[in-house]
Amino acid sequence: MTMLNDKVAFVTGGGSGIGRVAAREFAKRGARVAIADVDIEGGKKTVKQIQEIGCEAVFFRTDVSRATDVARTIEHVVETYSRLDIAFNNAGIVRGGGIEDCTEEDWDLVMNINLKGVWLCMKYEIPHMVKRGSGAIVNSASMAGLVGFEGVPAYTASKHAVVGLTKSAALEYAHIGIRVNAVCPGITKTPMTHLGADEEAIWAKRHPLGRVAAADEIASAVVWLCSDAASFVTGHALSIDGGYVCK
Repeated sequence: MTMLNDKVAFVTGGGSGIGRVAAREFAKRGARVAIADVDIEGGKKTVKQIQEIGCEAVFFRTDVSRATDVARTIEHVVETYSRLDIAFNNAGIVRGGGIEDCTEEDWDLVMNINLKGVWLCMKYEIPHMVKRGSGAIVNSASMAGLVGFEGVPAYTASKHAVVGLTKSAALEYAHIGIRVNAVCPGITKTPMTHLGADEEAIWAKRHPLGRVAAADEIASAVVWLCSDAASFVTGHALSIDGGYVCK
């Protein structure tokens, strides 16, 4: 098991789903973990779960679409732990509605959280990593960031943009020793996807491996990308989708 002893990891959207599982996995590997989410109850629950296994974590209520929130939270993280080594910019939402049906309000909300939120997080995370001359960032994209999806144009556009933003950031900071990658999960069973048994069966058939993903499968890839085991990986959008985009 690759250890992350003495590292400080920051996870947005850590109040549930993939973010929560990744936060726990970072902690198990020895990292001190700072969790951000708009869901106060969920964030505190994640902290409690980490503390129950004898590890260290703190929670900061954060709206990633607001620059003041993000800047303040990152400063609190560094004040608390004196450094920032790892960031998993994971907060995101889904809003439906096709091209004609998607409202301007929903479009702006999805873009502000899924795309602007990732940019704001990197904007305030990276200066602290630059000071140390190292760091690892993983941004949450989606298989919808690699191929088109009907019915969710805002989400699909936001995730394609996250992939592009990730590649740009990777090129900009590679010479400093900061690695920036993205994960592109397939359909994953989390509170956000709200998969019932029938819907899960439908999506399982669409993935060549014949099932949907579990959150820990995505989290394991995130932790690997943030570890020294992936020290020569940057600018990569890692597809974790049971073969969906190969079709």
